[in-house]
Amino acid sequence: MKIFKIAFWILWRIWFYVLMAVPILIMLPFLLISIISEKGYPYFFKMARIWAKFILFGMGFYYTVKREEKLIRGKSYMIVANHTSMTDIMLMLALIRNPFVFVGKKELVKIPLFGFFYKRTCILVDRNSSKSKNEVFKRAQSRLNQGLSICIFPEGGVPDDESILLDEFKDGAFRLAIDHQIPIVPIVFPDNKERFSYTFLSGSPGRMRARILPFIETNGVTIDHRKELKDQVRSIIYNGLLDFQKTK
Repeated sequence: MKIFKIAFWILWRIWFYVLMAVPILIMLPFLLISIISEKGYPYFFKMARIWAKFILFGMGFYYTVKREEKLIRGKSYMIVANHTSMTDIMLMLALIRNPFVFVGKKELVKIPLFGFFYKRTCILVDRNSSKSKNEVFKRAQSRLNQGLSICIFPEGGVPDDESILLDEFKDGAFRLAIDHQIPIVPIVFPDNKERFSYTFLSGSPGRMRARILPFIETNGVTIDHRKELKDQVRSIIYNGLLDFQKTK
């Protein structure tokens, strides 16, 4: 029985990368046109949402979402969520209709085909370089000035220890939100670790729940209070995760 499980996990993981590639190949000419200039990003974003849903449903995932507050079209937000799985990217794209730009780790550039578009549409950060972090702020500010939103997983990566419910948050998302006085959108993904973690021989098809919590306004908040804002948002997401654990 264990051999069959291992075989399933291996084939299922390979299938995930096949699903990542297929829609990119199908939409390739349109994707290439959409990244010629930054003005084409909203069209790229629409295709990215199709790509994300194709992967989720192709993997046997289905998602449900509870929206405690809705995003207003044309308004910029700072979108933050807990980070436990690569499927966090797909689920975020599936849930949020307002065009946003990911701030993400540069290591994902190495994934064939996906990495080509990831490099050209996302804001990449090298955590070991202070110069890279400064560039992130400049690019994020440019995107916000264009009326887009920004999505950051404020833990800065997926914790190596999967028993950690929610790691400590970095400052970046909150500095940007304060600088631009934009609302913070906290989102909870309670099931993605169980569905598709970074542990290779694990996971299963099934439900992915999400909860978009009430937004946190930053009007009047100064940079001196970014730690309090960061701790407030982390506490809200952490308590949201605990609430989901009670309903298992």
